[in-house]
Amino acid sequence: MEVNVKKILSSKSPKLARWIPPFIVGYLRRIVHEEELNSFLRDFADLSPIDFARATLGRIGIAYHAEGMEKLDPKGRYLLASNHPFGSLDGLILADEVNQYFGDVRLIVNDLLMYLDPLKALFIPVNKHGPQNSSYARQHSDAFDSAIPIITFPAGLCSRRIRGEVRDLPWKPGFVRRAIASQRDIVPVYFDGRLSRFFYNLANVRKKSGVKSNFEMLYLADEMFKLKGNHCTIRIGEPVPWQEVADGRPAAEWAKILYDRVYDMRMEN
Repeated sequence: MEVNVKKILSSKSPKLARWIPPFIVGYLRRIVHEEELNSFLRDFADLSPIDFARATLGRIGIAYHAEGMEKLDPKGRYLLASNHPFGSLDGLILADEVNQYFGDVRLIVNDLLMYLDPLKALFIPVNKHGPQNSSYARQHSDAFDSAIPIITFPAGLCSRRIRGEVRDLPWKPGFVRRAIASQRDIVPVYFDGRLSRFFYNLANVRKKSGVKSNFEMLYLADEMFKLKGNHCTIRIGEPVPWQEVADGRPAAEWAKILYDRVYDMRMEN
């Protein structure tokens, strides 16, 4: 059980992987912290998924506190929709908090994270670079049919610096339709955090250069390790009943309403 960058490249894009020179593979191994991630997998291999997440947060040195969990009914069925400042750690932190309150949780993630075997049971994978396979579709259906709380990051990507302000890209409306179909109330979540100036500059340069591939995501593991010693705040908003969201307005309109509601929570005390 290990993270192997070369094998991951080969499985996701076999033709491209054959043409990547060894020094590039070596560089990728360094920036994704392959050795450090594998030490986590070795040292925490016997832990449950949520205990693995907690041990990882502890080793990296991330602390947080949450406000507003008491707004949620422990017997409620919820889809928590959060902004996505970190692109990785925010999912583990929010999963930790929700698990403590509900006793279980699932997290919608990029399927690249399925290579982290100890965490797989927490994840609902989504293939962002191709069609969904039947196994992913089944996991998605089973999770939404259950009473287990589900966390989603509707932007699909971690936050970017937009006109000088760090915030999500517009939220994709699919989560609104999923909430209605599964009769789950939507919980807006604001996660206070940001990455390095380097990451945002790289993302903006890439975009201005006309490059569509979000290659800055390769640096997310490196950004995660830079967060050592940080303390984060999570704010949980009032649940929005699914019946209210099913009022006939387009899902995209509701996605924008909920997006704005999350960012309105930044200034709450």
